[in-house]
Amino acid sequence: MANPDHLALLKSGAVRWIEWRRKNPDIEPDISVANLRGINLRGGSFSKANFRGADLCNSVLIRANLNGANFSTTNLSSAMLGEASLIEANLSLANLEGANLKDAELKAAILIGTDLRKANLMNANFEDANLMGADLGEANLRGADLSTAKLIQTNFREANLIEAHLSLADLSNANLSCAQLMGAYLYKAELNKANLSEAHLSKCYIFATNLSEAKLMEANLSWTNLSKANLTYANLSKANLRGANLSKANLTYANLSESNLRGANLHRANLGGANLYQANLEGVTMPDGTNHH
Repeated sequence: MANPDHLALLKSGAVRWIEWRRKNPDIEPDISVANLRGINLRGGSFSKANFRGADLCNSVLIRANLNGANFSTTNLSSAMLGEASLIEANLSLANLEGANLKDAELKAAILIGTDLRKANLMNANFEDANLMGADLGEANLRGADLSTAKLIQTNFREANLIEAHLSLADLSNANLSCAQLMGAYLYKAELNKANLSEAHLSKCYIFATNLSEAKLMEANLSWTNLSKANLTYANLSKANLRGANLSKANLTYANLSESNLRGANLHRANLGGANLYQANLEGVTMPDGTNHH
């Protein structure tokens, strides 16, 4: 339960709270399980505060300092957290559905199992964050930085990841079906067994990425750089790979049936055991460097 003195100070207004924090920088405020629906805490200092289990639905935390704060199991649905700093904050199992975290700083934050459905995460920084099992279905992550993040079994279905940075991120078993990833940067990302069916990956940079056993059925990979990518046992049936760069890619036992490879570059790619049944190979540069007519 919340410390009654801390809660009273918080509700007394921003001026008193800021003054108290300035005089007591080492105290970690306890505001757990408090009802703070709709409260305005814009620009406040709450580093290392305990908000565990609190109700902050529709609250305003724009530009607040929330570094190291504990928001586990907290209700932050529809909260306004634009430009807030949540470095190393714990948001595990929190409800952030429909929340606005545009330009927020979440470096090394813990968001295991967090509900971020339909949240605005545009240009947010999740570098080194842990989002294992989190739900980001239909979230807006355009331009967000998820480099080196842990995204194992994370749900990104129908999410907007246009021009997002996902280099070295671990997306093993993640669900990216129907997601928008145009122009995204996935350098050396781990996408083993990820579901990218019907995803839009046009003009993505997927150089040296691991997509072994990934589901890419009907995905749009036109003009995408897949050079040196590992696509062993990947399912690319009916995928659009027009103009894609697959040079030196490993496509061993990949399913490319009915895929569109028109004008793609397969120079020095490994196609051992690959299924190319009814694939469109018009103008393809084959592994031996010859042009298919």
